[in-house]
Amino acid sequence: MERVVITGMGVITPLGNDVDTFWNGLISGKSGISKIDSFDVSQHKAQIAGLIRTFQPDELLGREARRMDRFCQFALAAAHQAMEDAKINMDDENSARVGVYIGSGIGGLQTLLESHKTLLNRGPKRVSPTLVPMMIPNMAAAQVSIHFGATGPCVAPVTACATGNNAIGEAYRLLQQDKADVVIAGGSEAAINDLTLSGFGNATALSTRNDEPERASRPFDADRDGFVASEGAGIVVLETLKHAKQRNATIYAEIIGYGASSDAYHIVAPEPHGTGQVQAMQEALQDAGISLEEVDHINAHATSTIGDAVETSAIKRVFGEHAYKLTVTANKSMLGHMLGAAGGVEAVALVKTLRESIIPPTINLENPDPACDLDYVPQKARNAEVKVGISNSFGFGGHNAVLVMKRYED
Repeated sequence: MERVVITGMGVITPLGNDVDTFWNGLISGKSGISKIDSFDVSQHKAQIAGLIRTFQPDELLGREARRMDRFCQFALAAAHQAMEDAKINMDDENSARVGVYIGSGIGGLQTLLESHKTLLNRGPKRVSPTLVPMMIPNMAAAQVSIHFGATGPCVAPVTACATGNNAIGEAYRLLQQDKADVVIAGGSEAAINDLTLSGFGNATALSTRNDEPERASRPFDADRDGFVASEGAGIVVLETLKHAKQRNATIYAEIIGYGASSDAYHIVAPEPHGTGQVQAMQEALQDAGISLEEVDHINAHATSTIGDAVETSAIKRVFGEHAYKLTVTANKSMLGHMLGAAGGVEAVALVKTLRESIIPPTINLENPDPACDLDYVPQKARNAEVKVGISNSFGFGGHNAVLVMKRYED
């Protein structure tokens, strides 16, 4: 089996639209959550989100941006960063060995809403012929493939909030089997609109701490009242180690394990005992071939919902007493929940933690839930050596996906 490494990274996030700005915001404990002002939210229960405010798609995509939903624009922009970072030059000789695994939990819902409005107000003849190719969730992967001329496998996982981790994990497996040299992988999401805010809000899934947006996302806190919806993209470039070394690439980290499972329990709620999460973590650790004691850190799914206690319980079931020696952090305390993009962005955060020996904090953890009793690095970043870390992503429908990474050593 081939070893698999990360050689490029790109992000579009509420904390910044490049890796350095994003990382500096994360370790400073900065919140990216604010009041929604892009549409009227006066009738909504939840009126806050993690918004991308400074993104200019025309600078990269020109007129082609008009034929892409916002989630595709995010994906292509983050992929462009990652490929530039990896310094990969595409040509006819290598294109068949370059794949794209990029998913989205929801896809081009805004395009669908706008087209439906056109249909109702102006009739079927006025609906754009680009509606379907702008809307369908696979189009982020397709657009990245087209843009770079990558003719290897092109796959778009749709596993709700586990999407980014599933995309990276399945790309890792492809590379392990030497069926590609490079895969561009991650997730993208742009679903902050009237409809999703209504649906999530009426399901009582969202925080309604509207007067204090920066304090609304509070994983593991006893006063948490729901997640904060967010948008953006996180993309990494994966390579086989032999390919990366042949071209003298900068290697950021190594992926050593991946596990996936299904709760087979409920369309929204996690299985109360975290059995599926335990299964995914155990499978990832077994795949990595490491002992429990070798793991230093967990980048938790931790959405600021009832699921935080379930995830804590699952971590303790997997690691036993070692769970209390781990550091656990919740990036969503600052980013909000980026849905299908979360895994990709949090993978970048874990890579940076491995390289920089800095653990981002879990902000807003002021009154810990008694059921959440691990070391969540509250309020302030911590300097600590991290050699091995795992990243958890769990999605509606019971999808669980876990990645294990380690600091690269030749």
